[in-house]
Amino acid sequence: MIVEVCLDSLESVAAAADAGADRIELCSALTEGGLTPTLGTLIEARRIFPGVIVHMIRPRRGDFHYNTLELEAMATDIQRAIEHGADEIIFGCLFLDGSVDRHANETLIKACNGHPCVFHRAFDVTRSLSESLETLIELGFKRVLSSGGHPNALEGAPALRDLGKQAKGRIEILPGGGITPENAAIVAQQAEAAQLHLTARRTHESPMIHRNPDLPMGATEVPGEYEFKTASAECIRKVMAIPSD
Repeated sequence: MIVEVCLDSLESVAAAADAGADRIELCSALTEGGLTPTLGTLIEARRIFPGVIVHMIRPRRGDFHYNTLELEAMATDIQRAIEHGADEIIFGCLFLDGSVDRHANETLIKACNGHPCVFHRAFDVTRSLSESLETLIELGFKRVLSSGGHPNALEGAPALRDLGKQAKGRIEILPGGGITPENAAIVAQQAEAAQLHLTARRTHESPMIHRNPDLPMGATEVPGEYEFKTASAECIRKVMAIPSD
């Protein structure tokens, strides 16, 4: 089973390396669905992790329709990421009508300069998964990360299986979204998947002694200023132990 760990901290990168994960998807701000990480994080991750690093390109939270200025910044981020050791680049651009934005994606694919491109879970909010899959194949994406258009990959496993049958080897289908050591084998079996994407995170309490719990640094609805989540090497190993057919 090929295991890809989605993470947003160097401690999590170290855990993925320790567990022997095949790939990592390097992000920042997983609570926002994953945003572009800093170059410093990428440089240190490249030093720590010997496997494939998939670098997230997403400049902000929210929808996946980007204007010209955002696309220019994304293209620059892609070029810098490749210069500093990223192996693959993950991104996704949509039109306002929910279809795949060919021009925007072609712009970013060109910036990748031959490096493999992965389409992220913007795919799951497109107006038609079947139609979008054919567009991604035509554009030359290597892989698409998906929960099958459902809230999580367990619920979307039948749809993921159907997408795999539609793809016929022309693009890789990577199940992701809510996968845990407890349900990974079920997802892999029902989706007929040979690779899985998960965060494998556990919550840790901050070691800070002095605290001011009445003063949040982020939005007031985001709890836990004194806790954080990192990937668990144990969780990763459990998923990697799942046999693939």
